[in-house]
Amino acid sequence: QVQLVESGGGLVQPGGSLRLSCAASGYIFSINDMGWYRQAPGKQRELVAAITSGGSTNYADSVKGRFTISRDNAKNTVYLQMNSLKPEDTAIYYCNARITNMLKYSRDYWGQGTQVTVSS
Repeated sequence: QVQLVESGGGLVQPGGSLRLSCAASGYIFSINDMGWYRQAPGKQRELVAAITSGGSTNYADSVKGRFTISRDNAKNTVYLQMNSLKPEDTAIYYCNARITNMLKYSRDYWGQGTQVTVSS
């Protein structure tokens, strides 16, 4: 079994910061791309940021310059540092990873989601 466990969400005031973490565990052979998505009420899930196994990153235009994605391959963990948060960043944030298990089968896995609320 492979699972992704997220942490770090919460309530923060506009202009504040939060750091999300997502750790993968289980019978993992390798992890390829990892990323963060978010879904606000009444909206579709959207890509926030992604990072390849080699460290290349890409971001949604709405978060460029404010959010930073990183990963620790030794810990099978991806992070999302969110600065200068705005009320429109309020959403459930989901971790995603393309994982190859010990049987060499690859598929996408999702975390359970963590709520981020930006409000005064």
